[in-house]
Amino acid sequence: MLEDNKKTKVIVGLSGGVDSSVCCKLLLDMGYDVEGMFMRNWDSLLNNDILGNPNDLLDVCPQEKDYMDALSVANQLNIKFHRVDFVKEYWDNVFEYFLNEYKKGRTPNPDVMCNRYIKFDSFKIEAMKKGAQKIAMGHFAITRVIDGVTHLYKGVDKNKDQSYFLSMTKRSELDNAIFPLGNMTKKEVREIAKEMNFVTANKKDSTGICFIGERNFSKFLSNYLPNQEGNIVTLDNKVIGKHYGLMSYTIGQRKGIGIGGLKDNKTNLPWFVVGKDLEKNELIVGQGKDNELLYSDCCIIEDINIINMPKSKDIFGKFRYRAQDEKIHIEFLDNNEARVMYNHVKSVTPGQILVLYGEDEECYGGGIIKEVYYKNVKRKY
Repeated sequence: MLEDNKKTKVIVGLSGGVDSSVCCKLLLDMGYDVEGMFMRNWDSLLNNDILGNPNDLLDVCPQEKDYMDALSVANQLNIKFHRVDFVKEYWDNVFEYFLNEYKKGRTPNPDVMCNRYIKFDSFKIEAMKKGAQKIAMGHFAITRVIDGVTHLYKGVDKNKDQSYFLSMTKRSELDNAIFPLGNMTKKEVREIAKEMNFVTANKKDSTGICFIGERNFSKFLSNYLPNQEGNIVTLDNKVIGKHYGLMSYTIGQRKGIGIGGLKDNKTNLPWFVVGKDLEKNELIVGQGKDNELLYSDCCIIEDINIINMPKSKDIFGKFRYRAQDEKIHIEFLDNNEARVMYNHVKSVTPGQILVLYGEDEECYGGGIIKEVYYKNVKRKY
């Protein structure tokens, strides 16, 4: 087996994080001919004039620090290392989608699209140009080839499972992908990194927008989509505050609304975002975490990506990352859309990805939530 693997060249997405570092180590142990490739997808210098804060110049350093950490691991493992620039591809395929979704008043998931268009498209194309037969990523997910067909499954570590983020990736792009961490836990990955004395061993997991990182989100977004101030209204149309751009809020949000401590708040229950009126530019809020307006029982999904077709219409769906799987009934419609029915689920949000799963944890694919309904009435979000 090791001798066979030596004939196979694998290029790993070496990001400067602990997961991709261990991914390279494991593939070498399996006997593969391994090379690393670092993706530069965001130009901090080019966008600093938009960011408008001199302190944001510090953002240049984390990306370069990631590169240096990735280079350190590559040198330690004695593997060839490449650096590629996908700034234009990221802007055209991920960031513009991100902005357009917010213009529609929806809540996008750029990490999913980053996998779809960058990590398993642009990256794969570049890797193949460099002679790779396969690509590998430090994702916590599992692929299995059954009767010549690639199937995607959840990773063993359910707290780190990343099949959700791969749901919009085409099966043809997964055919040549390897996920060495799929059967491991994060704890096991860190233990290997510490044994290897990798510079990334104790590095914290990246958070924030894919490849853009941690920022003051509202401030960052306002540099590209000017804020339009409007009223915050209750369900009976009482104005109780001001919002500074509907794009900064999502359904079910409690913190950061800016209306706490109202003097006439007799119930003393917390306020939640329960809707948006784009025409009036109003943010609609209600009280109580179990407010009925936060729930729905049906949604329409669009832009569906099927990795493998479900064997039944009664399957499971994950409405957002880290949410529990819900029993759903799916009916495929025309125009690559589907109607999804379920039982009283909270904060189903347009723009988010609904990921489809089977009982055996196979990820069938996913789609973008387009519209949300409750008892056949369309929600205002």
